[in-house]
Amino acid sequence: MVRVTVPATTANIGPGFDTLGLALNMYNIYTFEEIEQGLVIEGCPDEYNNEENMVYRSFVIAAKEMGKEINGLKISMNTEIPVSRGLGSSSACIVGGVYGANKLLQGGLSKDELFKIAVKIEGHPDNIAPAVYGGLTASIVEDDNPYCMKYNLSEKLKFCAIIPDFETSTCEARKLLPQDVSFKDAVFNISRVAVLLKALEDGNFEAISVSLKDKLHERYRKTLIHEFDEVKKICLENQSDAFFVSGSGPTLMNIIQNPEFTNRIKVSIMNLEHNWIVKFLQADKYGVIVEQV
Repeated sequence: MVRVTVPATTANIGPGFDTLGLALNMYNIYTFEEIEQGLVIEGCPDEYNNEENMVYRSFVIAAKEMGKEINGLKISMNTEIPVSRGLGSSSACIVGGVYGANKLLQGGLSKDELFKIAVKIEGHPDNIAPAVYGGLTASIVEDDNPYCMKYNLSEKLKFCAIIPDFETSTCEARKLLPQDVSFKDAVFNISRVAVLLKALEDGNFEAISVSLKDKLHERYRKTLIHEFDEVKKICLENQSDAFFVSGSGPTLMNIIQNPEFTNRIKVSIMNLEHNWIVKFLQADKYGVIVEQV
């Protein structure tokens, strides 16, 4: 039996649209066991209990890439990452399936080789990279080959995710984005990404707050997030050090110094129409962990 633990991820991180990602200490755990025949999936809603399950599909794709086959498979899931909330649930499923297949079937592929397979399945690397390598990552794709760099992250940085009771579709969120942007807005984001990476490494909260500003995606995507302005106002009034949309939303993320921030905002958040869960998080340094159990 093989156990694969995959962290949640937050992507974009302000100006780093489709590039930056960060792993967080919220986890999905998948176990894989070879059985005589068929497919058994435990721990997920009935609608995903079939061959279209993303974990299973990723397992099969990776197996084919390795020239391996399996007659029967049992997958058990213990999931913390909420679905369609901008915290990398689909990437966790893909990474879990790909790395589980390599270990269970003794594929012998390296972490980097498996990263490429996972990115090919997902279509982009911004969530896959931190799920695989942990910490803060920047990634690009050139000629269908993904490249990833991992950055140091200050130990001073803590995170507070505010997760609502409604979903957003990444596909629908992407449709809201303009086909072209101004040169001025492109420079605005590029300059801030450059400053943001060093500010996150140094734990410079003033520079983080300034450089997290974005002109490429957040102003469009926030229209899909109910009560966005109200939640942001509550966070800023309670001394959030920095605020951004996690992925394409609807989770809203704060970078904080004091964990007590999470307790301070809970009362105000409870008065809103939607149910928002306030969750204190820290960065995950290690990424996917694969174990024989």
